[in-house]
Amino acid sequence: MYMPLMRPDPTFYPSPGMAMQAPPERLAYVALLNVGKNGKRDAIGVIDLDPSSSEYGRLVGQVDFPRGDNELHHFGWNACSACLCPQAPHPHMERRYLIVPGIGSSRIYILDTKPNPKQPKIVKVIEPEEFIRKTGYTSPHTIHCGQDGVYGSALGSASGDGPGGIFLMDANTFELKGQWEQDRGPQQLAYDFWWHLGHDTMVTSEWGTPNMVKNGVNPELLLGGKYGHKLHIWDLDKRRHLQEIDLGAEQQMVLELRPSHDPNKTYGFVGVVISLKDLSSSIWMWYREDGKNGKWGVRKVIDIPAEPADPEKLPPLLQGFKAVPPLVSDINLSLDDRFLYVSCWGTGEFIQYDVSDPANPNKTGSVHLGGIVRRAAHPTKPRQALNGGPQMVELSRDGKRVYFTNSLYSPWDDQFYPDGVKSWMVKLDADLKGGMRLDEKFFVEFDGLRAHQLRLEGGDASSDSYCYSEAQ
Repeated sequence: MYMPLMRPDPTFYPSPGMAMQAPPERLAYVALLNVGKNGKRDAIGVIDLDPSSSEYGRLVGQVDFPRGDNELHHFGWNACSACLCPQAPHPHMERRYLIVPGIGSSRIYILDTKPNPKQPKIVKVIEPEEFIRKTGYTSPHTIHCGQDGVYGSALGSASGDGPGGIFLMDANTFELKGQWEQDRGPQQLAYDFWWHLGHDTMVTSEWGTPNMVKNGVNPELLLGGKYGHKLHIWDLDKRRHLQEIDLGAEQQMVLELRPSHDPNKTYGFVGVVISLKDLSSSIWMWYREDGKNGKWGVRKVIDIPAEPADPEKLPPLLQGFKAVPPLVSDINLSLDDRFLYVSCWGTGEFIQYDVSDPANPNKTGSVHLGGIVRRAAHPTKPRQALNGGPQMVELSRDGKRVYFTNSLYSPWDDQFYPDGVKSWMVKLDADLKGGMRLDEKFFVEFDGLRAHQLRLEGGDASSDSYCYSEAQ
């Protein structure tokens, strides 16, 4: 589709430490979801992030999609720093295209950002019939650029049931190359995936099949412990399942994975949405046991309790519990592996933890915005009660700027915020010694669309993986 660069893309970095020296991002790309009743279509919005710009904190571009049924989700770049890895080096690739999946439609859009970064152009659409025929999956969810192509996760099979899994895509032509798994083992449910490239290891997590999640949280499935509660360890090179790690059926919805960025390390963090025992959320650390050839283990390192609440202020789903759960829905890890950021979509709290000692995190910062009960306002509009809460979070490569949006997934938005999520995006300034504060000049509101996943120009803390360490 395009000729590769004759020199390495300047946004690629061999190590996370070098990536932290990258120029500040100037633009953010944000998935904007149609909620089905306003005549609007799904879109990717472009936000100005340059503090010196007269349009700072404003929507400066938007590409509308032909359809509004996609439920756009976790999109990613066609190429990134993994292209520099020695296992399959192709440094002359270009970080240019955004690959945008829709879990509602099973459609994938390819957007070219190069001719006009503020106005990306749709250059290819993979229709659901082609996606299902070539992969056997449905509901593509997450895209990551790998060392040998583009990887994606999908929630289910063609029927909308299990198994879900991983599919492959050519990074040049965007042709689908089929399912990744050679030996699936016991894995059935899917959600996120990430890897330790230097250790030929992939880790995957679990949510639920499309039929389990598309109509909102199913109380019967939830109370029966039927949503995902396991991690899966894979041989990345041989594409086979190695180990299943069960967190326990009470730990429902094991979602976002954030491995250590340093390729010499073998640990990472995963967020659990809700405990059936007490409605708490939690963060778990996975790690390799007994040296290089050992099995992998997991331990809980953070507990975030539910907060007592007046049932009259709760949505019907929660009234009987008389409490609002944190509902941890996204996490992000700084490139130096020092700070972990946690979105509590239910209580409206956004938390920073120092994870320099990953087994013993220390809470170093907290802000509140929105929340099911709290409805905390932004300093820009102190009298405007906000709904939704901290959700998709992205972090600049230097670790100094944090951005998040407030919409989770439209059927679940409507269950937990039945008055309707009015969408917004905010920015925080993070102190590299710990602590953070809201940028009072940055508050983006979206008219009639809901903001979900976001990506930063040139890369961010969850877009790239690295094969070199400063310790080498």
